[in-house]
Amino acid sequence: HDLEGIDEFATDKENIEAYLRIHNKPSPQFIREIADKTLLVGLGSTVFRDAKYTSHEVTIDDEQLAWFEDTVKKHPAEEGWKIFVFTHAPPIGSGLRVLQENHVVNGCCWLNHSGGASTRKFIELVRKYRCIKAWFSGHFHLGQDYQDSITFPTIPREQGPYPNRGSCVFAQTSVMRRGTSRDKRRQSRLLRGNKDGFEICTVDHLNGGAVRLDATISYTDSNHEVGVYAHEHEDLQTDNFMKVYSPTQGDECYITLDSDGNIDAVEGCVDPETIAWWHMNCGRVLGVYDGRLIEYDPSTLAPLGLVVGQDELAGKRVVVVSSSGEENCAVSQDVGLEGADCAVAVDEGAGEQAVLLVDDHDSSVTVIQPNEDGSYWRKIVRNKIVRMKEKRRVDAAQIYAKGAFGEPEEEGGPRVVSSWGPYTQISGTATKTGVAGLTAKAKLPTT
Repeated sequence: HDLEGIDEFATDKENIEAYLRIHNKPSPQFIREIADKTLLVGLGSTVFRDAKYTSHEVTIDDEQLAWFEDTVKKHPAEEGWKIFVFTHAPPIGSGLRVLQENHVVNGCCWLNHSGGASTRKFIELVRKYRCIKAWFSGHFHLGQDYQDSITFPTIPREQGPYPNRGSCVFAQTSVMRRGTSRDKRRQSRLLRGNKDGFEICTVDHLNGGAVRLDATISYTDSNHEVGVYAHEHEDLQTDNFMKVYSPTQGDECYITLDSDGNIDAVEGCVDPETIAWWHMNCGRVLGVYDGRLIEYDPSTLAPLGLVVGQDELAGKRVVVVSSSGEENCAVSQDVGLEGADCAVAVDEGAGEQAVLLVDDHDSSVTVIQPNEDGSYWRKIVRNKIVRMKEKRRVDAAQIYAKGAFGEPEEEGGPRVVSSWGPYTQISGTATKTGVAGLTAKAKLPTT
């Protein structure tokens, strides 16, 4: 949020320089030794205007990430070092509650959310370096009264599989100011160390700053600890805005391929109560939840982003079929695809698959094509600066349309639409730029 001064600075670089100068900081990151072999480490976001996708993705640049890896490597748990980390957003794999209606669909839940390998780098470091004992983050503007606002590195077997969070406790931090909370809580965290470990507390700013103990973490040795919740937690799961289901290994919502290598992922049409998830042969993980098709991270099963929204998925079935058989590999005569060799797909056997949305009412089938990198979740939201420019162009077009055609009637009349690249067809030659149903009349493709 320190980089959102878009009316003051033209570039992220100018904004960061002012931020560092005013706060007398040498760099966006910091490190402080507050007790014997006890470090506080902070990492700062450095991208807003230059974000490839949503400006609210919290991006830790490569230089900081390399510095952080070097820091944890040089302070091993075996020598007694303990590191407490602070970032705006949590890393993927933390297990903290996220907002389906906001951060999941917009693709900005986790540090470096759209970064691929760098997205997973943080949790990989947590798993490898047991000196990382706790990680505090905010970002979601949620309170601290529910159980998954704090997650432990180990959990009882009856609660599910080992979460593989190294030796790190993750803690969500709320907000203090009125008007910024999404659940009316106004809270902050208090961290208290002792000879056995540390305590995580809540400071309640709606109750005169009252302090409540939330969890006690006791070290058993340099690489292990035991966490205990200090009180019962409120169940906010019934609040639609807080829907946060994520799959876990072995849960009852997992489905598998049938004998033909296909999946009828949802027996019947998708509705808001449908929950199912599965592995694609390529290793990607998809699932249906809250009336949406969602992609999950294969390593942590944390949500990555929206694939198909409620508007497009309602009333349809999700089906996965093999797309690498001989019947799919006739030599093409299409311009740009002449003589395309299907040997790779055939050699993969049942490896290549197609995700389909099937509408039994009008007999239409929609193919959900993956992104260039093989992922499925849609990077829909671009950064705020780009969207502001687009909005100004649309406003200018509306002014022109009113002058040229008059005020639009309630039904019909002049309308303004936008078109975007880069992909609207699978042809090897660019012949059309119209978007079916938007800038051009829609029709089913022919084969």
